[in-house]
Amino acid sequence: MKKILIANRGAAAARILRAVKALGLRSVAVYSEADAELPYLRQADERFCIGPAPARDSYLNQDALLGVMARCGADALHPGYGFLSENAAFARRVAAAGHCFIGPSPEWIDALGNKAAARALMQRHGLPAGGSTGILPRDDLAAVGRAAEALGFPVLIKPAGGGGGIGMVPVEDARSLPACWERASGLAEKAFGDASLYLERFIQAPRHIEFQFLADRYGNVLSLFERDCSTQRRYQKVIEEAPAPSIDRKAVADMADRLSAILGGLGYDVIGTVEMLYTPEGGFSFLEVNTRLQVEHAISEAVTGVDIVQAQIRLAAGETLSAVVGQKPVLKGHAIEARVYAEDPVRFLPSPGVLKTFELPGGRPGLRVETGYAAGNRVSSHYDPMVAKIIAHSDTREAATRELIGALENTRVEGIKTNIPMILQVLRSERFQAGAMTVDGLQALISTEAIKERA
Repeated sequence: MKKILIANRGAAAARILRAVKALGLRSVAVYSEADAELPYLRQADERFCIGPAPARDSYLNQDALLGVMARCGADALHPGYGFLSENAAFARRVAAAGHCFIGPSPEWIDALGNKAAARALMQRHGLPAGGSTGILPRDDLAAVGRAAEALGFPVLIKPAGGGGGIGMVPVEDARSLPACWERASGLAEKAFGDASLYLERFIQAPRHIEFQFLADRYGNVLSLFERDCSTQRRYQKVIEEAPAPSIDRKAVADMADRLSAILGGLGYDVIGTVEMLYTPEGGFSFLEVNTRLQVEHAISEAVTGVDIVQAQIRLAAGETLSAVVGQKPVLKGHAIEARVYAEDPVRFLPSPGVLKTFELPGGRPGLRVETGYAAGNRVSSHYDPMVAKIIAHSDTREAATRELIGALENTRVEGIKTNIPMILQVLRSERFQAGAMTVDGLQALISTEAIKERA
C-alpha cells in the first residue's frame, strides 16, 4: 500500500490525511465544487474534483470515486465516516477494481452495517436487545403501521444503511407515523443513498454506551474500552466522553470481554464499534454495530494512546493486531469531546454561511482540535453542519471538563451561529457534572433565555 484515496470531506478527510502522512504514504483528496477551498486539500499529494455540491453527485458518486482511483493509481480507499463508509456494494466494487477498502470486509458490512440484520445476528449470539422489526417496505404504510402497533408506541424509525443519528425519527402515535416515515426515508436517502428503514422499540431515558474495537484478519480482537455518548440532541451526538462515568467498571469490562469474544468468534476484522443502550434497571441492551471509524474516535485515542486511524489502515493492509498495537492499552485519564455545529443555538436550525472569523483553541497539552475549515471558508448547507471537534484530555473527569469549558470560551466564530452556548450550558450543569446524562436528557437542561444572552 503506497497511495490512499480519502473518500470524504471536512474534519474526517483532514484527520485521515494526517494519518496517511504519518505512515509515509501518498495521499489523494477528493472534493465537491462547494469544497474546493477547504484548507486540508492543499496538504494532499493529489486533488480531484468529483462533482457538484449535492452529496449524491459527489461524495456518494461511486463511479466518480472509482474513476479517480483508476486515474491516480491509488492502492486503497479510506471511506471515513458517513457517506459510503458502510456501503458493502461499494466496498466490493473497490475490491473488484483491485484496490483495498480500508474497513471491515464487505461481508461484515453487509451482516452488521445493516442495522436490522445486525440486531438479528447479535441476538442469535445471546446479546440482549429491545424489540425491533426487520427492514419494512418503503411504500406500504399499512404494513409499517401494523409493525408499529405490534411493537407498541412510542417507536423509533431508524435507517438500516447508516448511522450517526441521521434519519432517526421518534414516533409517538399511529397518527404521526406516515409523516415521520416519509421524513426519515428522505433523510436516509440523502445521507446514505439508501432509504431502507426499520422500527425499534423506544426505550425511555437510557444512556448510550459504545465499545470500540480493532481486529486483524486472523481472528484477533482488541477492545479499546468504551465511550459515553448520552449527551444528544434529536439522536445526534453533541458531547462524548471516555471512559463512561457512574457505571460499575466490572459491568463495563464484562460486556467488553463478551463483545470481544463474539466478534472474534465471528471473524470480524479491521475496525468496529458496538453501540449499546444502558439503564440501571435493565443493564446493557444491544443497539447497533458501526462498521467504520467513528466521529468520536479521538477520545478513545486520548485515553489509550492508540492512533486508531493509523491502526485501521495497517490492519486493512493485513498486519497483525500485535504488530499494530502491541500490548493491551490501559486507561489513562479522562477525555471529553464537544461537536461544534453550524446551527442556531436557540432554534436549532442550520446556520450555513462564510466563516468571517474562525479562531479555535490550541497549543495546550491535553487539548486537541479537529476541523476541515479555516476563516474565509463557506459552510455549505449540503452536508453535516459540524465545523469542528474540540477534545480535552486530563487526569480526571473534572479537570477535563474545566479544560473543555475554557477551550470553548476561547473559541471565536463569526459569520455563522454555533451551538457553543448550548454546549457550555450543558457542561456546567449539575446533571452533566454528576455523570447522569441520558439520551433524552439534554433538552431539559437548556435554558433558551440564558443561551440568547450568550449567542
